[in-house]
Amino acid sequence: MYLYFLPKDKFLNNLSRHTQLIKTEAKRLGFLSCGISKAEFLEEEAPRLENWLNKNMHGEMGYMENHFDKRLDPTKLVEGSKSVISLLLNYFPEESQKENTFKISKYAYGQDYHHVIKSKLKELQNFISEEIGEVGGRAFVDSAPVLDKAWAAKSGLGWIGKHSNLLTQQVGSFYFIAELIVDLELEYDHRVTDHCGTCTACIDACPTEAIVEPYVVDGSKCISYLTIELKNEMPTDFKGKMDDWMFGCDVCQDVCPWNRFSKSHREPLFDPNPQLLSMTKKEWEEITEDVFKKVFQKSAVKRTKFSGLKRNIEFLK
Repeated sequence: MYLYFLPKDKFLNNLSRHTQLIKTEAKRLGFLSCGISKAEFLEEEAPRLENWLNKNMHGEMGYMENHFDKRLDPTKLVEGSKSVISLLLNYFPEESQKENTFKISKYAYGQDYHHVIKSKLKELQNFISEEIGEVGGRAFVDSAPVLDKAWAAKSGLGWIGKHSNLLTQQVGSFYFIAELIVDLELEYDHRVTDHCGTCTACIDACPTEAIVEPYVVDGSKCISYLTIELKNEMPTDFKGKMDDWMFGCDVCQDVCPWNRFSKSHREPLFDPNPQLLSMTKKEWEEITEDVFKKVFQKSAVKRTKFSGLKRNIEFLK
């Protein structure tokens, strides 16, 4: 029996070629950027996550306590995995809602990002199988215990800002993060340095003071959590502090100096229903279920349901 080993230079050439193929195809599919990390235990994140959970900063998001090991180690999530391919997809809109109305986070303007990105990831997976060979793995879009921001940072796509979002120089933070975790060895990228400096714009601007210290967000105080994740009644402590946000919140991103570089996306599926941009406070207050279904036909806003959006609007009045 003969064992055949690739010469080291040929093995490295293959690593480089496969990596380049994947990154080129990711670009063709419309992803902003692609970075790759070795699939391994996220040692630095373990104490941070444990501390955050122990302080109940996840509020009623009980699912955050589940699968602690899998969140930190992709090899426990995807058997035999060797690489985490992180991808960014821009969602910054060309137009925003009119002034002085109840606001929706920009990521929810268009069609639900889960479906849009999943289909792109499927295309990328098919491409890898066709060009490289049978590669095992799974695609993730905010849908499993994956610390997407930590992996994107490890893959050199940006750094974690003081508002705990990923930030990229000359780009900003208005993008989705997705992953392919695969059993293919590739060339790995390196972290970039933090460029927040002494800036505290996000901390100073947060309407509910949810950024309790640089790089730490108390999720239970965050407007995104309150308007989307919280299923019970809104705590009265937040009355008058919601800054007219009825679904999600973009304040910490809107004030970030790096987002001056945001350019509008080129994904037609993320374009909003024109009615969404023009509706006044009065129209939102009087919204019917039929209008809700029409305006948010395939939107992530459907996650909060008509009753949830009405609850949020009532709280803002």
